[in-house]
Amino acid sequence: MHPYRRLRMAMASAPGTSACAACRVLRRKCTAQCLFAPYFPPDQPQKFAHVHKVFGVANVTKMLHELPPPHREDCVNSLAYEADARVQDPVYGCVGAISVLQQQVAHLQAQLALTTSEIARLRETFTIAAAAAASTSTANAAAASGALLMAALQPRSPSQTDMTTNTTTTSQQPATSRPA
Repeated sequence: MHPYRRLRMAMASAPGTSACAACRVLRRKCTAQCLFAPYFPPDQPQKFAHVHKVFGVANVTKMLHELPPPHREDCVNSLAYEADARVQDPVYGCVGAISVLQQQVAHLQAQLALTTSEIARLRETFTIAAAAAASTSTANAAAASGALLMAALQPRSPSQTDMTTNTTTTSQQPATSRPA
């Protein structure tokens, strides 16, 4: 190994040096006016390495020069996130993560819709049971209420006949299996 290279490596790894991660990766001297120093601290070299690999130094420098200083940190954080995502998933990058999250949202919205409809069905069944209990005698009300309660607690699929309105839902929507 060349002696000059050994000296540079020793200086870069020596404690007390204040070269930012960008200057270390680029192997140049870090000055007080270094554009990257506030955003790429020396203890996070991988952050700059990923940004450099994905976007290139010239593009990052150009972006940072075009932005006002208050917005630069957000830009660097966004670039670092996008670069990390692109390194982990070279094909889709951030779009892959966004797609997974959108699928989870759609799944949770479907579950919420099923749960909301089940709550509405149970409320309707309990209302009918209460009305039946109020209109019949005490002995008959207890039997009718118990039967309606048991019917309400049994899970039904959308293709089964709706006992409360005497209509079928098979003509309205296709039969689907409910998640357990």
